[in-house]
Amino acid sequence: MDEVFTQSKRFFNLPLNEKIKVLRNEKHRGYTPLHDELLDPDTQVHEILGEPIATLRLLHYEGQTSDPSKGIYGAGAHSDFGLITLLATDEVLGLQICKDKDAKPQIWEYVPPLKGAFIVNLGDMLERWSNCIFKSTLHRVLGNGRERYSIAYFVEPSHDCVVECLPTCKSEKNPPKFPPVKYGSYLSQRYKDTHADLSIYKK
Repeated sequence: MDEVFTQSKRFFNLPLNEKIKVLRNEKHRGYTPLHDELLDPDTQVHEILGEPIATLRLLHYEGQTSDPSKGIYGAGAHSDFGLITLLATDEVLGLQICKDKDAKPQIWEYVPPLKGAFIVNLGDMLERWSNCIFKSTLHRVLGNGRERYSIAYFVEPSHDCVVECLPTCKSEKNPPKFPPVKYGSYLSQRYKDTHADLSIYKK
């Protein structure tokens, strides 16, 4: 894991014109520039997920200081789109979670970095499958003036998977809270909602 962080730092320290050579493609694989994302304001398993997608993403937060009152974040509040996310972080504090995303006001608390440990975030699809028994993890990143690196491993259903409430998670008194959705369609829409259009980098 230490070597992954070393290589991540080496990449993010490259000049922008070098990093942009591996700019994310239409499938959202590759380098994502700063401010590109507009986040915020066994057999049975195989039958459910189809051919699942696993994506590893290296993340870098520049040494800026966040100010939530002014809408300045390392990464704004969001939940991950898929099933679960395994997250490794360096030693720099920054990740916050909100345990009750429906609360008003929302209460945010830091997740202390722990070397060698993984943070598990639940995603939107697990919330839909379980009919909110398990809720996706609302989280954000606040910068404190220090550079920060993390490694996210996203586990998602196949694009053709239709995600709908599992039979054991619904009843007459607790009907499905979400309509069925094809994961590929959901994912594409979330990317459109939260990322800048790639065409801006072709000017």
